[in-house]
Amino acid sequence: MAGYSPGVRPDTLDHVALWVAERDRIAGFVTERLGMHVVDRTDAFTLVGSDARRGKLTLFGAEGPREQGALKHVALWSRSPKETADEYARLGFEPAAQGPAGAPRVEAGGAFVEFHQGEPGDPEKPLLNHLAVKVDSADEHIAEARELGLEIADIVDAANTYAVFVWGPERVKVEYVEHKPEFSLT
Repeated sequence: MAGYSPGVRPDTLDHVALWVAERDRIAGFVTERLGMHVVDRTDAFTLVGSDARRGKLTLFGAEGPREQGALKHVALWSRSPKETADEYARLGFEPAAQGPAGAPRVEAGGAFVEFHQGEPGDPEKPLLNHLAVKVDSADEHIAEARELGLEIADIVDAANTYAVFVWGPERVKVEYVEHKPEFSLT
């Protein structure tokens, strides 16, 4: 595949991050009713999950209401699903067979991202903040992103994680997150 670099390789889908107006209420609902627990809470976000090693949900506090944007449900809208799946492969996701809905999709560590025909738009206040994949080394992914000419949105060195955010197809941010040794999943 043109432009593909084997150095950009996610281990797993780490989390999906959403902008939400009522993050405490949503966190309360998913912990009380869906068997999740709060993994981390800061002034900016609440990280929840039921099995933190198999995917989490990050709720970023934001002014509402939010617009659907590229987020369909556990899939993304795309103007051109096949080309978008190819671009995600360039970002290190594994190409995957179509799912039950027949939509093109990619995979990261057993988790799938599907791309459905539709208009993601360019909302001023999108619901989807970013998709995050866990990697062994954020520094290697920063170097690979620069080598591939990807647009880096941000580099964040936080207490438990180190990450680079790049702009993916249709202006969806993809985070390559490295968990620091002191990161706790409980």
